[in-house]
Amino acid sequence: MKKIGKDKEWREVAMLLMGIGIANFGGWVYLIVLNLIVLDMTGSALAVAGLYIVKPAATLLTNFWSGSITDRVNQRNLMITLDLLRAVLIACLPFASTLWLIYAFVLLINMAGSMFEPASMTYITKLIPEKNRQHFNAFRSLIDSGAFLIGPAVAGLLFMMGTPITAIYLNAIALLISALILSAMPKLEQKADATEFSKRMSWEIIRTDWRIVIAFSKSAALVMSVFFLFSCMTVMATAIDSQEATFSKRVLGLTDGEYGFLVSIAGAGIIAGAIVNTVFTKRLSVAALIGGGSVMVSIGYLVYAFSSSFAGAATGFFILAFSLAFANTGFHTFTQNHIPVDVMGRTVSVYSLLEALLIIVTTAIIGLASEIVTVQPVVIASTAVMFGISVLLLAVSFKQSKESGLAEAVLEGETPTT
Repeated sequence: MKKIGKDKEWREVAMLLMGIGIANFGGWVYLIVLNLIVLDMTGSALAVAGLYIVKPAATLLTNFWSGSITDRVNQRNLMITLDLLRAVLIACLPFASTLWLIYAFVLLINMAGSMFEPASMTYITKLIPEKNRQHFNAFRSLIDSGAFLIGPAVAGLLFMMGTPITAIYLNAIALLISALILSAMPKLEQKADATEFSKRMSWEIIRTDWRIVIAFSKSAALVMSVFFLFSCMTVMATAIDSQEATFSKRVLGLTDGEYGFLVSIAGAGIIAGAIVNTVFTKRLSVAALIGGGSVMVSIGYLVYAFSSSFAGAATGFFILAFSLAFANTGFHTFTQNHIPVDVMGRTVSVYSLLEALLIIVTTAIIGLASEIVTVQPVVIASTAVMFGISVLLLAVSFKQSKESGLAEAVLEGETPTT
C-alpha cells in the first residue's frame, strides 16, 4: 500500500513537470516568433523592445491585487483557467492587424502569466513534500533549460518554412495541453477550504492583504531579505541583458552569425548546469544553491563585461548560464520552505510587483547611461553592482540558514552547539 501511494505521488510530480515543460516550450516558440512578426510588420527595433516593456507593465497592473485572489481560491482551478485564457488570447494574435492591437493582446497574456506564477508556486508547495522540493526544483530547472533550447529552435525552423502563424497556434495548443494535464492533478484544498472566493473584491481587502504581507516581511526579515536580494539579482540580470545585442555588436564586433553562436553557447551552459544540478542537488544546501549559484552567475557576467573578444564573452556566457540552474533551484526551494502557503500568493505577487518596477527603472537608467557614455563601462559598472548584491545574498542566505537551524533545534528540545 505504501508503494502504491509513493508511485501515485511521483506520477503526479511527473505530470506536473510535463505540464510545466510543455507550457514553457510553447512560451519560447511564441516569444521568438512574436519578435520576428513585429519586426517584419514595423521594421522597428523600438517596436520589438516595446514587447519587453509590456511584461513588467502587466505585472504592475496585475500583482497589486491578484495575490488577494490567488490565496483565496482553488489554485489548480485558477491555473487551468489562466492557461485556457492565454490559449484563447494567443490564438487571436494572428488576427491582430495593428501593432497596438498586438500590444493589447500581449498585455492581457502577460497579465494572466503574472497571476499564474504565484498560483503555481503555491500549488507546487502544497503538492510536493518538503523533503522532495529541492529535487523537484532541480528537475524543473532541467525541463526549463530544455524548453529554452528547443523552443527557439522550433520557432526558427517554422519561420524559415514561412509559417510563423503556425508557431503561434503551436503555443496555444501547448497551453491547452498544459490545462488538460492540470485538470488531472488533485485538488489539494480540504472541502471546507475549497470554496471559491465568495467575497466581493474591494480596496479594503487589497489594503488588508498588503498589511499582512508587510507584517509577515517584518516578522521574517531575514527570509524576505534573501527573497528581495534574489529579486535584485533578477533585476540587474534583466537590465544588463537589455544591452547584450548592443555590447556584442559595438564592443566585441560580432557578426549576426557569431552572436547567434554566442547565444547557443549560453544554451549549452544552461543544459550542462541543469544536468549537474539534478545529479548533485541533494548534496548541496539551499543556502549554498541560492547564494553560491548567484555569486557564480555574477562572476559569469563580470567575465562577459570585461571581455574584448568572442572567446572571453563565450566563457562568461557559459559560466553564468551553467550557474543559473543552481541559483533558481535554491530560490524556488527557499520560497516554498519559508513562506507559508496561506500568504504565499500575496507575498510573491507583492514582491514581483516591486521587482517589475525596479526592472523598468534600472533598464531605463542603464539604457540611457549607455547612450550618454559608452556601452562597456556601463555594463562593467552594472555587473560590479550585481556582484556586490550576490555576495551580500550569499552572506544573508547562510546567516538565515544558521538561525533557522538553531530555531528548529530549540523547538525540538535540542541544545544548539556553536
